[in-house]
Amino acid sequence: MMTLYSGNTCPYSQRCRIVLFEKGMDFEVIDVDLQNKPEDLALMNPYNRVPVLVERDLVLYEANIINEYIDERFPHPQLMPADPVMRARARLFLFTFEQDLFSHVNAIEHGSKSAADKARIMVRDNLTQIAPIFAKQKFMLNDEFSMLDVAIAPLLWRLEHYDIQLPKQAVNLLKYAERLFSRPAFIDALTPNEKAMRK
Repeated sequence: MMTLYSGNTCPYSQRCRIVLFEKGMDFEVIDVDLQNKPEDLALMNPYNRVPVLVERDLVLYEANIINEYIDERFPHPQLMPADPVMRARARLFLFTFEQDLFSHVNAIEHGSKSAADKARIMVRDNLTQIAPIFAKQKFMLNDEFSMLDVAIAPLLWRLEHYDIQLPKQAVNLLKYAERLFSRPAFIDALTPNEKAMRK
């Protein structure tokens, strides 16, 4: 049985919850109070952060590493491409998301007003740049739902919460976001706190 230590407002934890629900597996989610972390979290993850996945004597942290492990361990439905070239491209995309999008989340959530405003503009502009992809295809890697969609979904869910307004030319991205939000696994993975982020 897998156990996921998860923050109930943490976008990285949400990624892992989505993958677990997409796979339809048996697992347990332990909600971690991020303001009052249990002592054993630092023993499991030296960075003292969620998410952390525990399966028997395996302990993993970092959402993308956890999700690739789950995907390889339970290959149906497969979320990373089977082809090594496409898989490498997918990993590059995931890295780009961290650098261009998720690296700004901390400033939006905890930074000064000017740092948060600057971070919002960066996220808005980077999302607007990828919006044209969805004029031609349903998901990030074509018409198949993949790990890239899992990775970006928590940020798209929080746009309103983070006060990020996308311009008109990003309309295809917003339609894509609605496709992600209507997936049963996405809905099942939401915590009450996450549900409250959108009106």
